[in-house]
Amino acid sequence: MDTNDHQLLLPLVDEENICLPLPINVVSKYWNITLPMSEAIESAKQYANSNGSILIEGIESAERHGLKCKIINSSLSELKTVIVSGIPPIVILPGIPEITQHASVISGYDDNEKTILHYIQKGNYEGEQQEGAIPQELFDKEWSEDGRLLIILAPPSVLSSIKLDDTNEISNRLCLISERLIIQKNPSDALASLKKAIELDANNSTALYLIASLLNEQNSNDCIKYYERCIALNKRFYLAYVGLGNYYLKTNQFEKAEIQYTKAIEINPKRSAKIYKNRAYLKEKQKKNSEAKNDLKNYLKLFPKAKDRGIIEQAIREL
Repeated sequence: MDTNDHQLLLPLVDEENICLPLPINVVSKYWNITLPMSEAIESAKQYANSNGSILIEGIESAERHGLKCKIINSSLSELKTVIVSGIPPIVILPGIPEITQHASVISGYDDNEKTILHYIQKGNYEGEQQEGAIPQELFDKEWSEDGRLLIILAPPSVLSSIKLDDTNEISNRLCLISERLIIQKNPSDALASLKKAIELDANNSTALYLIASLLNEQNSNDCIKYYERCIALNKRFYLAYVGLGNYYLKTNQFEKAEIQYTKAIEINPKRSAKIYKNRAYLKEKQKKNSEAKNDLKNYLKLFPKAKDRGIIEQAIREL
């Protein structure tokens, strides 16, 4: 098949909102559906103090305007099948330092170059779509860190034309709904929603992680078993190792915290800057000053604009 058959021409879009994330807006416009920004702005009022984006709000908006959505755990081969079917998929990937995750539209792939193409919006005045190519192997490794979540948004007739394993779709949707409830500071309803997600799919690592996170915030050691179940299902689930490390850190179990942080860093050394600062703190407590110093340097390397840069630089000089 010609390489061009693997690339979708996506519209140039620069409008986004906490309730209308850019990937949802791009894919909706690809299907000639313009989601009203006024609707997103109105919905966003309830999230005035929140950062990032709330995917489920954008998904529900797209569904109200005629599109259908499936949220599944997928694979590289299935991702390619979706693209060949003419559907631009949205994937959940690790964020840049200090951003937990981000949603990215995949515009195509190149089997000759073994790359996956991401839609990138960079203020391009010529009005041309830009793609960022990432090596296929690296993409799959990073995608696996969050359970290879795939969001497929398309007209019902198009979506029904491809065969997908969507047995965990409702469970995954409940995870996105629960994330919204957490942002709305409604942890009890979020926990109930996540437990329902687990009832539907006992192997939903995202739901297990989110339950663990809620319990961690409540300082409950029950979070440990949920993090561990999550890791048993996906040994590359980066955020579960970080969560365990955070719990052990705040309960002064420094050696255990160091083990978990180190495992996370081995999976992805560039995903988080804060993890290095946390590990530096516990290493200093263990009198491992040289290692603590290196971790603080890595923190600043990944997060050069950190607000506490001056304090960290002083700490490096004193170690």
